[in-house]
Amino acid sequence: MKDDIIDVQAREFRAQPPEQGGTGSQAQTGADRLDRLVSVGWVSYVLHLIVAVSDVLPGTQVGVGLLIVAFVLDLVMRDDAAGTWQESHFRWRIRTVIWAALWYAITAPLWIMLIPGWVAWSLVSIWFLYRIVRGMVCMRDGRPVLP
Repeated sequence: MKDDIIDVQAREFRAQPPEQGGTGSQAQTGADRLDRLVSVGWVSYVLHLIVAVSDVLPGTQVGVGLLIVAFVLDLVMRDDAAGTWQESHFRWRIRTVIWAALWYAITAPLWIMLIPGWVAWSLVSIWFLYRIVRGMVCMRDGRPVLP
């Protein structure tokens, strides 16, 4: 019981905002940081999803512009995610883009033979879509993405 009282008092002290003479709340700052990371994560996932769906559907290529925006956003924000469950999501998205780019580059010469190139790029696009959807499901559940 004594520990409960001390814990409640400690939480009340930490929650006191700076304008009331407190130093601010690290807990609130952490929560705000996590909320910001989750918001950025959803923006990035949606941009990735638009690109992934357009890659899978014939004739709906949106270009790499959205993907570059999402990738840069993830690169810029990944250090802020260090030590949180969001860190795995940033790493997941960055690695997904890098691996997809690598696989597209490796299979590009297959386009000389047309059909094998189309099949290879379709498989890479489906894999990309799977990775994005899997990450979004983990994000929705509030858990890290495990390899």
